Order: sequence, then structure tokens, then C-alpha cells
Amino acid sequence: MLMQSSVDADASLVERVRRLARDWDQVNGPETFPADRLRVLGTIGALSAFVTLDESSAVSDLLTTMRLIGGADLSLGRVFEGHVNAAQLIHAYGGDEQRATLADDLAHGRCYGVWNTGPVPPMRISPGTSGFLLSGAKNFATGAGHIDKALITATRDDGGKQLVVVDVAADRSRVDNTAWQVRGMRGTMSGTFDFDGMLVCDHALIGAPDVYEREPRFSAGAWRFTAVQLGAVEALLRHWRDHLVASGKGSDAIQRARIAAAIVATRSAASWVTQAARLAETEAPQAIAHVLMTRGVVEEAGLLTMEGASRAVGTASFFASSRIDRITRDLGLYLRQPVPDQARDRAAVAWLEADCWGEDKWW
Repeated sequence: MLMQSSVDADASLVERVRRLARDWDQVNGPETFPADRLRVLGTIGALSAFVTLDESSAVSDLLTTMRLIGGADLSLGRVFEGHVNAAQLIHAYGGDEQRATLADDLAHGRCYGVWNTGPVPPMRISPGTSGFLLSGAKNFATGAGHIDKALITATRDDGGKQLVVVDVAADRSRVDNTAWQVRGMRGTMSGTFDFDGMLVCDHALIGAPDVYEREPRFSAGAWRFTAVQLGAVEALLRHWRDHLVASGKGSDAIQRARIAAAIVATRSAASWVTQAARLAETEAPQAIAHVLMTRGVVEEAGLLTMEGASRAVGTASFFASSRIDRITRDLGLYLRQPVPDQARDRAAVAWLEADCWGEDKWW
């Protein structure tokens, strides 16, 4: 893969990712952390490319990159999405020295993640004699034992939620991935990391308390994982289509009707995700409502396509060697994002309360 990266040196970043994704989507990689693929993304500059989205084409490039990676390897897509999220948060809320450290890390291909979820009681950070003392753990920690640094949340003594960047590669003994026994997304290695007794310096504290949940970035930033999910739905649809053509089943009107419904749903989801990205990154007033609604649109397209593909292909779609099986297992788990019903309900409330139909602000 590194050889291919050098061959693609004159191509745009998006085109290099496209060529890599095309190769990766041909076969199932091992269901372990995608270290080699992540390393290639670092080599071609993808890990450092989207810290800011200042240029007009940057949002579109990030959207396309996430769709391509999600279509090739959803575990890799989840890791990449978390990395971009962490880099953007540090750049947005960190100081000059922290931004400089981030830039140096990204230039050397180091991977970041965001770990917010933890068991009860929540993680704490308290002043110590030589810095700040961490206590507690994070679970569902994507890339635990494999990524280099994690941007975590910890409760301060005054009750505020503090962002802290921690070198999680320094002590792998704190990692426990044994409980990550799941049908899909195994490669994310989303285990538990024990922070008890770790000391961090002032430089590790990113921004003021409670910036992590500052809107619209917090809710509207969900557009990124919908883009990764969309890429998997699109890849699944391609494999389904290829099966119908290769098997001759495309001559069956029932098969055509089934895939037609999935095509419509997936194309609609693509439109929603594209608009969600634009609204979110411009911090438009309607961004949160649109992104929350987009989550449900992508979920419905994914469920329809997964069911349709398995019915069309039959038993062969459940073999471990099948890309349809791998994508379906991974996507089935990744679609289970927190509070989906509440997200759609919040969006519906916004749609009902905002009198903006005539001005076409939602679109």
C-alpha cells in the first residue's frame, strides 16, 4: 500500500483515498484494528488534511473522504472520524502551543480519538502537587491500545466538564479490550482504558470547562458519522447490484423493485448528508435540526439496503468471506448511535416551531 501511495503522489488527496478505498473494498481485511490502513492514510496526508475547513472545497473533500473510507472499511471510518473530531476540537479550543503540538503530531502520522463515554461514577480531574490527577475510566474507547492520543472529558472539582488530551500510547497496560466481543465493528477495538492515577500537565487541558458540548458543534458535528455510514450503505448497494447483474437476477421485476427502493433511499440520504455537512460547517441556524433528522434518514436507508441485499443474495450473503456480510454486521452496529428516537423528535420540534418554509431555509 505504501508503494501505491507513492504512485498516487501527483493525484489529489480525495483521488488517492478513492483508489485506496477501491482496493480495500475488494476483500475483507482482518477484523482487528486497521493499523496498516490507518498508516497509509497518514502517509498520504489524510490525517492532517481536515483540521480546519476554511477553503470552500474542504467540506466537500472531507465528506467524500469519509464516504469512501466508510465504504471500504467501517472500522477504519469510525477511527478516522474520531481522529478528525479530536483534531478539530483541539484546534478550535486549544492555545497556540497546543495547536503546534497537534500539528507536529499530525505531520508524523499520529492518530487521535475522542473518548467521552465512561462508566459510573464519571471520570474526574483534580489539581495535584505536580499537575492534574485523573481518576476513573473510559469505555467504548475507540482504538484503545492502538491510537496515540485521546481527547477525553473529565469532571472538575467545580463540576465543569474539562477536555483533556492524554498520551494513551504511553502505557498499554491500562487497556482492556477483552469485553469488546461484538458481531460488527470489531476492528475499532472499542474497549476500556483505566486513567486512575495518571498525571497530566497544564498543557493537557484544552479550552474552558464545558466547551465540548458547546452548540452547534456538539450536535451538528454528527454529520461526520452519517457520512461514514452513508459510504457503507453505498458500498453495500454496489455489491448488491453487482450480484444481480452477475447472477442474472436483474431480469426479475421483484428484484428490480426491491433495489429501486434502496437506490431512492440511498440517494435521498446522500442529499441529506451533503446538506447537513454544509449547514453544520457554516454553523447555520438550522444545522442542528437538519443533522438530527439526517441521522434517521441514513439509518432508514441502511436498514432498507441491508434487508434488501440479504433477501436478494440469500444464504451466500451470510458467509464470512462476503463483503455483504462484513458491511451488514459493521453497519448494523454503527447505526446504533445514541438516542436515535430523541434525535428525530428534537428535529421534528424544530421543524414545527420554525416558520421558515417560504424562505426555504432548510434546503
